[in-house]
Amino acid sequence: MPSRVRTNRGSPAASRRRASAALTADWLSDRRRAAFDTLRSSHNARKTVARLKSRRDISTVVILIIQTINLPDMGRKSTLLLSPTVTIIMRDPDMSQRRVAVIQAGTTLFDTPRTLDRMEALCEAAAAQGVELAVFPEAYIGGYPKGLSFGAVLGSRFPEGREDYLRYWKSAITVPGPETARIGGFAAKMKAHLVVGVIEREGATLYCTALFFGPDGALLGKHRKLMPTGTERLVWGQGDGSTLPVFETDIGRIGAAICWENYMPALRQSLYAQGISLWCAPTVDERAIWQVSMRHIAYEGRTFVLSACQYMTRADAPEQYHCHQGNNPDTVLIRGGSVIVDPFGEIIAGPVYDREAILTADIDLDDVIRGKYDLDVAGHYARPDVFSLRVNDAPQRPVAFTGPDCAPQGRDEEGE
Repeated sequence: MPSRVRTNRGSPAASRRRASAALTADWLSDRRRAAFDTLRSSHNARKTVARLKSRRDISTVVILIIQTINLPDMGRKSTLLLSPTVTIIMRDPDMSQRRVAVIQAGTTLFDTPRTLDRMEALCEAAAAQGVELAVFPEAYIGGYPKGLSFGAVLGSRFPEGREDYLRYWKSAITVPGPETARIGGFAAKMKAHLVVGVIEREGATLYCTALFFGPDGALLGKHRKLMPTGTERLVWGQGDGSTLPVFETDIGRIGAAICWENYMPALRQSLYAQGISLWCAPTVDERAIWQVSMRHIAYEGRTFVLSACQYMTRADAPEQYHCHQGNNPDTVLIRGGSVIVDPFGEIIAGPVYDREAILTADIDLDDVIRGKYDLDVAGHYARPDVFSLRVNDAPQRPVAFTGPDCAPQGRDEEGE
């Protein structure tokens, strides 16, 4: 079971929330304090709160308490001290406080069913912590075969590389397909949003893709990596502008940039322009400089950044895996470095290295607006009279079939 890494409770946002709770307690009138005393002495109410608080269903807690003891209206934002250890902030159902997580874990290479089993266990562990959004690493389903040469040198490809590609292709998934249905089931069971990196296959071509799932288990959409890096281009195709979505959800606007796409200024600007507030960055980049990049993007875009990196050892690969790192099962292939950053560029969870982990953070989405007070790079801090960006979001297909019933064999009618 992965370790659990708690939020940095000393963050500015957390301090503001604690200060707000303390001040709110002083606002209670004598009548409201009387109602508070009634609630505090109610043994059944405390038990109800404890049970529902474990699900982090705070709005339901408030509703049930009001209905049970006929608590007078206590305003839009009031504090109830139900016991010395339980505090509930009464807010509107669209409260800005959310709990998010990044999952640092590795693939069982070339064994997608086993990886899905591991993912299910990780989702259950994250759900137990009450998260509303969980982000998994790049290529988590399908795998990132770090260290393989795929039998290629400049100017030549060798038969063993073709066998490696065939094995990789068989580990990839179709979107949608049976594997996405199963992942959707994980999200539905969690009642949370999921973002996960997969290797997607369409025909004979593979894509590095991020999938987005809603808390009802629905597949909301996908983002295909626009620019594979280095030798990734040998085995992955390139995405196009038709899969650069930012999804409006009840927990914020969710989008993703995969690994070194985060270094593409125009791609970043396209996501900023869509009002992204939860920037998901699945990656396998374990370098210390990656943390610098994540902090810069959070600060530049005034967005929360959730970067999930794999932690994978040679033991996660099959015996027939001829990588340049060698065959010692303890050899670390990808060492992690997952992190969560707030819109002011401050790290609020992580980084963590050399182990699996679930990192959680309690965030205040209002910090996005607070941050854009003085820096909104797609708004008041832009200069459209000087600079412009055009995004082609039309699907790009190598062959267009215009007649009826002319979809190419092996692909659906929309090329998804």
